Amino acid sequence: MKDSIETGILQILEITVTEEMFAQFHGEVVHPVYSTASMVYHMECASRDLLLPYLETDEESAGASVSLTHSAPSPIGSKVVHEAKLVHLTPTRATTEVIARNAEGIIGKGEVVQAIMPKNTMKKRLAHQKA
Repeated sequence: MKDSIETGILQILEITVTEEMFAQFHGEVVHPVYSTASMVYHMECASRDLLLPYLETDEESAGASVSLTHSAPSPIGSKVVHEAKLVHLTPTRATTEVIARNAEGIIGKGEVVQAIMPKNTMKKRLAHQKA
């Protein structure tokens, strides 16, 4: 990791809720609102975007865990802002806390952990597995 990384740094990701982000299972919309699965994806994106500028050229990262509470709905067309904050860093792990807000207030809170490893680690691990 580059020396310039510090806990407390922030990354913002703003999205607009679309139909593709609705809560749905097996192609059937259950609720026409921003889904928990989409929130997980966007929280992980914000956290990854925060970390990427600080990785050395011989490093890569991969998602290790995500936990969140989705506390309020967000309808189609609404803006959702995800704010990721680096709260803990070791040579092999980066942990961010993420808050998701719409115009009404907080709609979710979560934690994303990313593993930091030498570049091509994932590629090497996958080479040993059969499909």
